[in-house]
Amino acid sequence: DPAMRLAVSSSAGLTPLADDAGLASQPTLSRCAAMLARPANLKVLREATLELAGRNLRVENGGARRDRITLDVDSLPIEVHGHQAKAEWNGHYGARIYHPLVTSIAETGDMLDARLRPGNVGTADGALDVILDVVDRATASLCKITHVRIDAGFPSGALMAGLDGRGVHYVARLRANAALDRLAAPHMKRPPGRRPMEPRMWTHELTHQASSWDEPRRVVLVVKERPDDLLLDRFFLVTSISRFQMNGQALLDYYRQRGKAEGHMGELMDVLNPALSSTNRAKSHVRGKKPKTAAPAVDAFACNEVRLLIAMLAYQIMHVARRAMARATETAWSLRRLRERVLRGGARLVTSARRATLILAGAVAPFWAAIWPQIQILRGASP
Repeated sequence: DPAMRLAVSSSAGLTPLADDAGLASQPTLSRCAAMLARPANLKVLREATLELAGRNLRVENGGARRDRITLDVDSLPIEVHGHQAKAEWNGHYGARIYHPLVTSIAETGDMLDARLRPGNVGTADGALDVILDVVDRATASLCKITHVRIDAGFPSGALMAGLDGRGVHYVARLRANAALDRLAAPHMKRPPGRRPMEPRMWTHELTHQASSWDEPRRVVLVVKERPDDLLLDRFFLVTSISRFQMNGQALLDYYRQRGKAEGHMGELMDVLNPALSSTNRAKSHVRGKKPKTAAPAVDAFACNEVRLLIAMLAYQIMHVARRAMARATETAWSLRRLRERVLRGGARLVTSARRATLILAGAVAPFWAAIWPQIQILRGASP
């Protein structure tokens, strides 16, 4: 409650913590979200999400940018209930959803960006503009070179041409089609000899140009055995990385690392569970009275994007804390464990004329002694 009062109040100093100040009400929170949803404020909030991740990575890298990072871009269904702005029924997920585009780093678990989209858009809708924007900001803040790793719903001629034009390497899974199956047919035969107990896997180099592509591209065919199945399975990867930089097996191993990004997004939804519940209802009362003129409705879609970005900022702060706990205790920490063991500890707030002192329970004080200096370091890790 004290933190919420300070976050949404426009009063200076410790005034929001006075005994007669009252709790932060739902209208107060709604006004705060509407203020943050203004275009200028929303831009700063989006930049803060990536900058917080950048400060964490620079601290861990001795204050310098990393040589290379890989951006994992994927869509994320967020189910909603009601008549939220631009929330639509999506037949693939069988629910009424928003369909945001999330950018993260699988290797480190940092979240960089989220763009809220209507629920009925395709997976790759608007992906090129989002990816290029995040690439530019990541190159300025996080690293010298960026690679992009995407799923089968994203590759298109325009997207790959745009990344090629910026010199950004990518690897993506391709959906199978008749043309690719014809290229794969000569390789879909099991080699002679007895089948071993462990399933095998092979990679084959191909060159393919779809009708929507501006030029031929490197495609890696991955053929694998399935237990208790006589037929071979296959899938395809398309990439701008040459075979001299990364052979077929190395490219497959590199692509499979994107599974970690999906795990981090699962943590975001499981632990923080962002509730995108703003709707376009015009105000009927202001401070308990009916307005003299009709008050315009807020931009509910932008307010929901604010809530999503705040959830990502909360994830990022918890991620910094759990990495600090992992270094301090030499054991792995999940966000759920951090929430239950560290964040949900008891505390007492003591205010005086000039300062507010938070007294933590003895059970969580050693944990906070380990993570608080790490969080404070981020303040000095500006570009």
